[in-house]
Amino acid sequence: MVTTPYQQLAQRLNALPEGFPDTESGVELLLLAKLFSPEEAALAATLNPALETVPEISARAGLDAGTTRTLLKAMTRRGLIVAGRVPGGLGFGLLPFVVGIYEFQGATIDTELAQLFEAYYHEAFGRMAAIQPPLHRVIPIGESIHADLDVQPFESAVAVVEHAKAWGVTDCVCRKQKALIGEPCEHPLDVCMILSEAPGAFGDPAGTVIAGQIVRPLTREQALATLQRAADAGLVHSVSNSREGLWYICNCCTCACGILRGMVDLGLQNVVAPSAFVNRADAELCIACGACVERCPFGALTLEETIQVDALRCVGCGVCIPVCPVGALALERRPEGELPLLPETLEEWRAARAAARE
Repeated sequence: MVTTPYQQLAQRLNALPEGFPDTESGVELLLLAKLFSPEEAALAATLNPALETVPEISARAGLDAGTTRTLLKAMTRRGLIVAGRVPGGLGFGLLPFVVGIYEFQGATIDTELAQLFEAYYHEAFGRMAAIQPPLHRVIPIGESIHADLDVQPFESAVAVVEHAKAWGVTDCVCRKQKALIGEPCEHPLDVCMILSEAPGAFGDPAGTVIAGQIVRPLTREQALATLQRAADAGLVHSVSNSREGLWYICNCCTCACGILRGMVDLGLQNVVAPSAFVNRADAELCIACGACVERCPFGALTLEETIQVDALRCVGCGVCIPVCPVGALALERRPEGELPLLPETLEEWRAARAAARE
């Protein structure tokens, strides 16, 4: 029986396509209690993903408009719910836990939250990640794609950046979380990119607080340089799993990223959608130096007389290709029909994921 505001909110979050599975230990309730007051949790449990006005929400929640507005704005400031303009004023909506609430805690995450998330990750993430289609999709680094390949805009990290009208960067909550539990990695922290089609969306050059995150604005050139810096560090570009509505680029590693870790820690091969490309090795060019084996984060390369590519493990990220000294590796488009049809919009993705949970 659902008896507490945190149980109500947990149930509501789990009803979203992204999911928020319960655990035997109940750590998901401790996570929510760390983030929300009981009053906030009770109100958030009444929200819908679609933005609604204060009068609509207060009527459903049984609260007066003033109290409702105060609680909603407080949660918005802390990245616990989403807000935006709607007919009739400002609207508020429910965020999924991942990708959503958790990622917006980068500016405030502490050791307690990091430990709670780690416990939840080990108990529940496998069930969340097993739902199809995956939460994230890999897109390759620019220099790994030959110029003669036909590449769609949603298949290229560079094209995604160039399509945007405003660019921002924030610190990676995943690497902060791992450092706080005593397991830091050496990859750069300031490479999580946020994109917008609204010019000047990220405002003040010193940084703008958006949903609890400090977002530092970038120029187009600085955004492309950040993308390159991430690629040089061996990080994997990933975006939301649709063609349109791409508003962030995560530059991920298997040592810290909450999603990519699933492939290494939990042995989940379908935790992330691969890119439209797969790596191929030219045996005539390969000198068997092994540099690419060390670079591949997914164990997709093995060294025999020449490099062998496991196409089932290769996600088409391309991070190994720049380290090959003789150009023996290249991405090729996967065979027609090998990948499921990519949802056009985030709404289509959510519908497909919701159907998979029925």
